[in-house]
Amino acid sequence: MTRLHTSAFTLLELMITLAIAATLAVFAVPAYRSHVARTHRIDAASALYRAAQFVEGAASDGVSALPPGLDQAPQFGTPIYRLHVLPADDANGGYSIEAAPGESSPMRDDPCGTFTLDATGQRGNRREAAGSMPASSECWNTT
Repeated sequence: MTRLHTSAFTLLELMITLAIAATLAVFAVPAYRSHVARTHRIDAASALYRAAQFVEGAASDGVSALPPGLDQAPQFGTPIYRLHVLPADDANGGYSIEAAPGESSPMRDDPCGTFTLDATGQRGNRREAAGSMPASSECWNTT
């Protein structure tokens, strides 16, 4: 009489595999979220530069609003940031553009808040809620 030999995972092997998967998840999920937030910030900064280029080119026409596609970041799809041209004042050199996160956007609670760019090239961030603001270079990804 021959005995069939079946192979299977032992409970110990299964527990070790789950422990490794849990450890990877603990480190991978925050890194992924950080990467996604950084990507959204870069997209907002790029959208501001595109909008500034449009406003500079249309300066003689007196454009006060951005056309569809340039009024949001990302340019196509569901908007994460909404862009607005602000009126001229003594400090901004003729215009200022802001990229504000939407109310239902995943970036609504981002520490960088609203991105701003004016005609003089001055970049900045404004945050409505109280709390510490990261360095501008972190928000604009210049480091």
